[in-house]
Amino acid sequence: MRKINEIFYSIQGEGYYAGTPSVFVRFSGCNLKCPFCDTDHSDGVMMSDDELMSAICRYPARRVVLTGGEPSLWIDGALISRLHSGGYYVAIETNGTHRLPHGIDWVTCSPKEGATVVLDHVDELKVVYTGQDVERYHCGQAAHYFLQPCSGENISETLDYVMAHPWWRISLQLHKLIGVR
Repeated sequence: MRKINEIFYSIQGEGYYAGTPSVFVRFSGCNLKCPFCDTDHSDGVMMSDDELMSAICRYPARRVVLTGGEPSLWIDGALISRLHSGGYYVAIETNGTHRLPHGIDWVTCSPKEGATVVLDHVDELKVVYTGQDVERYHCGQAAHYFLQPCSGENISETLDYVMAHPWWRISLQLHKLIGVR
């Protein structure tokens, strides 16, 4: 059983796959307490893998995004295998503080201030920019590096940083800009 906050269908709003239709599985709970978190992930319902797959199958997209809260608190290799057996491309959005099971197709790590990232493989690094030193995250392990303004409030500061450090790309929350979930 896994504690699920919600399952919904929308577009990926951030990062490399922005604009891509996806099924989002939002897990409940997180091991960090970020002051800028824009998601209420405290509530949830316990679901079996059969119930989870049944809910995911209601949508036409073949891309599933495991998100939270912190999904690494709830996932394992059995779930990843089950999703792959169902024909799904599996992506995860994680803070990187826990090891992940093998087989995840796309790993987006969004490291948080004061937390230690323990991942060996990251496809995309996405940092919510609040003016902190982000170069410590640029360690060559990710193929794509994104800075995201904090709650859309510091767009020009984030843009200035990206323009001065061109190995970063800006990532706006597209879903919020166009008014979708």
